[in-house]
Amino acid sequence: MRHNILVIGGTGKTGSRVAENLLHHQQVVRIGSRTNNPAFDWSNPATYAEVLKDMDRAYITYYPDLAVPGAREAIRQFTELALRHGLEKVVLLSGKGEQEAEKCEEIVANSGLNYTLVRGSWFNQNFSESFLLEPILAGNVALPLPDAKIPFVDADDIADVVTKVLLEDTYNGQTITVTGPRKMTFQEVIKEIAEVTKRPIRFQAISIEEYTEGMKKAGLPDDYVWLFSYLFSEVLGNPANQDVSQDVEKVLGRKATDFKDYVKKTVVTGVWHRQVQYV
Repeated sequence: MRHNILVIGGTGKTGSRVAENLLHHQQVVRIGSRTNNPAFDWSNPATYAEVLKDMDRAYITYYPDLAVPGAREAIRQFTELALRHGLEKVVLLSGKGEQEAEKCEEIVANSGLNYTLVRGSWFNQNFSESFLLEPILAGNVALPLPDAKIPFVDADDIADVVTKVLLEDTYNGQTITVTGPRKMTFQEVIKEIAEVTKRPIRFQAISIEEYTEGMKKAGLPDDYVWLFSYLFSEVLGNPANQDVSQDVEKVLGRKATDFKDYVKKTVVTGVWHRQVQYV
């Protein structure tokens, strides 16, 4: 069946992949972003109605994270409006083990819409498409929680899961947890990248306080500083949040992507061999 599907954050790590998958499945896709037409901006509720017009389903990602202040009210307003516009279903991307994000999940679950919640662990692509790329290129990655074991998940796996639960109603009302197939420390991750790229990349363990101070000195916005402090102090270090899930295999009928396979796939793009641009 063909649907009109809104992809909020359709230019982001998972949203762009979901949009590509949906187009492959012959769906009609509208990208929800500030640069698209009609424009969508989470900080401006006046933009919500236009992107919801004539849509059947929606994939919701909240930038930068559902845990940040203001997310709950935005999700509430958006889902209330989505219900009034007659959307059949929404799929929300949430964070594994994030109590603040779970409050947004509750809003979606109680919205009156059909829904599926997809909880993701930390993305593999944070090392190639996000904030950890520059330290890798510089050859020195300094992070807290050196002993935390995290089941990093591939963004392609998340997108494939989201696409399936968006198009099928089998998973309505369910929470799907997507992780990689094994737990790794940051040090182990950097070692694997260094071995495959044949580059000297040093991992340095620092305190959460040192990491937070470094973000402030770099001029990052307050909500980013708060978010990463929250993630490192409340989420990643909690052993209860480090379990490996089998939900990728349950939904897709295949194994989740191993980090080593992600590294092999990514190294051929050359992204880890670029020169660092200093201003």
